[in-house]
Amino acid sequence: MSDASPLVFPTDYPIKVVGRRDAALRARIDAVVLRHVPDLEEARIGERASGQGNFVSITYTIVARSREQVVALVTELAATEGVVMVI
Repeated sequence: MSDASPLVFPTDYPIKVVGRRDAALRARIDAVVLRHVPDLEEARIGERASGQGNFVSITYTIVARSREQVVALVTELAATEGVVMVI
């Protein structure tokens, strides 16, 4: 099977979202992540502002259950208003 993932699921999988700082950005991103990972614990989320405060990066370390879950989550995050990059 050529689409086989080198990852073995379930696995811890960090996803970093970088966006332009605005008051509602975190709520929008959290809502997307929680749709795909409803059991995410707050302790597995880290947030950091850029040096000048114009951007914020939020890292979610999820327990990924499948490649399809990760692809769907990253695709929706990338399409979220205010998101500049998903790593």
